[in-house]
Amino acid sequence: MSTANVPLACDAGTAKPWFGAAAAALLKDRWAVLGLFALLLLALMALFAPGLFPGDPLSSVGPALLKPGANGQFPLGTDTLGRDVLAGVAHGARVSLSIGILATLFSVVLGVSVGVIAGYAGGVMDEVLSRITELFQTTPSFLLAIVIVSLAGPSVGMIVLAIGLGNFPTFARLARAEFRQLRHADFVVAAHSQGYGNARIVFQEILPNTLPPVIVTATVQTASAILTESGLSFLGLGDPNAVSWGSMIGNGREMLQSAWYLTAIPGGMIILAILAFNMLGDGLNEAFNPRLRKSP
Repeated sequence: MSTANVPLACDAGTAKPWFGAAAAALLKDRWAVLGLFALLLLALMALFAPGLFPGDPLSSVGPALLKPGANGQFPLGTDTLGRDVLAGVAHGARVSLSIGILATLFSVVLGVSVGVIAGYAGGVMDEVLSRITELFQTTPSFLLAIVIVSLAGPSVGMIVLAIGLGNFPTFARLARAEFRQLRHADFVVAAHSQGYGNARIVFQEILPNTLPPVIVTATVQTASAILTESGLSFLGLGDPNAVSWGSMIGNGREMLQSAWYLTAIPGGMIILAILAFNMLGDGLNEAFNPRLRKSP
């Protein structure tokens, strides 16, 4: 889903609050609500995983290669080492979702900070920060993540950093474009004439108007971050001390013909999470953009 044409939730000459109207419009979109409900279920599964499945999900707990439904103690079966697949899916949700969300938060903070400084300051600062952003943007994000994780060692924190660095240019360019457009708007000129300082103008006048497209983009980037983490784990570059959906797929790829469920089940969870984030993103796009809202 492209977010390049997502307009501001409020016109450039006003500072009307947009959250209430957007939330009401979002709740009228059944697909967005369905995506939000699916994400809530995934979040609850991740949150309660330690209580529902205590112990190390990487430990062997039963016979190897039990098929789903063959044993009531292991509803989704076991893998080649006798590890509970359901426990792995639940604990994997904690890792995959947390990495996706944290990497996106890092990208948002870094990208918006760079975009705000470049777009509002302009001049030499804009040129320098734009060139740095383009340097990261011209490097494939997945390749950058592979290089960083390979050099620094696989860990959850390093994976978050690697994915975040690869995705921050999207937010930097978005914030820069919005600030360049709004820094000469009527309400900003009026704020200058009243003696407001730069910090107040940036954080109270301009930044709130840039949040809707940033939020929409963040939902899409979170899905992308989950997919990137899954790819890294599939290649053996995930945290070896944590189970994720990607690592489960990687461990089960050798048994694809005889034990398809080892890859199909965690793969289905990845698809579900990505679809949910994208449905939510589509709903947010329509909610924040009055011209895209469906008529009752």
